[in-house]
Amino acid sequence: MNKAQSKKDVLIIGAGGVAQVVAHKCAMNNDVLGNLHIASRTKDKCDAIADSVAEKGSFKVPASLQTHELNALDTQAVIALIESTGVNIVINVGSAFINMSVLEACIETGAAYIDTAIHEDPRKICETPPWYGNYEWKRKARCEKHNITAILGAGFDPGVVNAYAKIGYDMMDKGSVTDIDIIDINAGSHGKYFATNFDPEINFREFTGTVYSWQDSQWQSNKMFEVKRTDDLPVVGVQNSYLSGHDEIHSLSANLDVPNIRFWMGFGEHYMNVFTVLQNLGLLSEQPVKTAEGQEVVPLKVVKAVLPDPSSLAPNYTGKTCIGDKVKGKQNGEDAEVFVYNVSDHKEAYNEVGSQGISYTAGVPPVAAAMLVATGEWDAGKMVNVEELDPRPFINLLNKIGLPTRIQDANGDRELSFDI
Repeated sequence: MNKAQSKKDVLIIGAGGVAQVVAHKCAMNNDVLGNLHIASRTKDKCDAIADSVAEKGSFKVPASLQTHELNALDTQAVIALIESTGVNIVINVGSAFINMSVLEACIETGAAYIDTAIHEDPRKICETPPWYGNYEWKRKARCEKHNITAILGAGFDPGVVNAYAKIGYDMMDKGSVTDIDIIDINAGSHGKYFATNFDPEINFREFTGTVYSWQDSQWQSNKMFEVKRTDDLPVVGVQNSYLSGHDEIHSLSANLDVPNIRFWMGFGEHYMNVFTVLQNLGLLSEQPVKTAEGQEVVPLKVVKAVLPDPSSLAPNYTGKTCIGDKVKGKQNGEDAEVFVYNVSDHKEAYNEVGSQGISYTAGVPPVAAAMLVATGEWDAGKMVNVEELDPRPFINLLNKIGLPTRIQDANGDRELSFDI
């Protein structure tokens, strides 16, 4: 592929709720991104997304949207699809198990790579931190050698919250930041007895292992639901959240000089009770077991199979999300705290693109990242996490395409944008 040519035409890998958002938003901004391709194991799901894009008339300018069947774990198959379609940018919103095969295909073909979550080995949970060091970062040198742009974790969290962390960090006196607390609250309701907002297998894997946080400039271990905080947040009000392990901590701790970096996730009592029962029964295990009939099954995959498909939650989802970063440090020598955040509405997301708010917040940012790669502003020519890039054009673009950023500080609460 000719790296000198304009980076246009996008391959979206995945066909879930996030992929639906990505497809619609790419179409809405295809004057920058060009023609679109969607690929997954199940072509019918890709076709349904393509139909949705057509029905809503999402294309900004005339272009094509083609669908493909793909086993994304097969690197050679991904290479062949990239080469046959001529795409320049690959947005990977499939399972976290496929990151390495898709990244490898991008390195081999010269396509830019963007994902929204850290790679996972299906046989392992909570590997030794920093998690990025186990897989993605091992390919840093090759990406730089071959001038491959690879932007890791460009969803909301990780992704936008990394940009928020950098913004808050840069607002403080140099070397004064002591704490970055990322808070993720979903104050919405899907009306189901029990469901997860994204892939149940990935969702549960986040919470069944050790909770790693970065405290006193070292890794600290806790159990899930062991440490709780309460915040009075914009729009969603007073909310409880719990110290959780999460992707962004593992890059922010390496890229920003901050002694305390933590991730907090909001959970309702009902979710916690059901989760605890499932875990205590061994039904969230990723390790195979044999039934009395001699059939081998993975309990976690069985639970995933019986729970609602996250994309099916969208039509009846109501309420809002609030996700942001509280950054503590000093400004002009005085103690200061800023809260950089976004509030999104589930129903508004569904009306616009047919997905619920969690998928929306995860799907809009990689499209913004792809647009910045296409225009050259984020075409880094190497592997980076979001906080290593200039956050200002990212935030400005998100403001325009559906995820406005706000900030609370000593000067009040206001929308955040940048003159650049």
